[in-house]
Amino acid sequence: MTAVRNALLKGLSVTAGAAALAMFAYGATAQEKKAAPAKKPVACSKLKDEAACKARDDCDWVMKGKKGSCKAKPKPKPAPKAKAK
Repeated sequence: MTAVRNALLKGLSVTAGAAALAMFAYGATAQEKKAAPAKKPVACSKLKDEAACKARDDCDWVMKGKKGSCKAKPKPKPAPKAKAK
């Protein structure tokens, strides 16, 4: 009877150890997938500071009378593709 009991305890301990290891492995992979997504930059029209506007390549500071505002630069048009004959 004790041999059966010892075999059951060994089997349960191995199973419990494997389950614990699997939970730790799952937790580690879940943390790797939770990488923070890159935040989109604030729209140019939301910027009220001239220095912050000029620091960005895609924005331009425009003066209207005494007031200035930040506007998005127009995107350059792509060059026309040459047709192959």
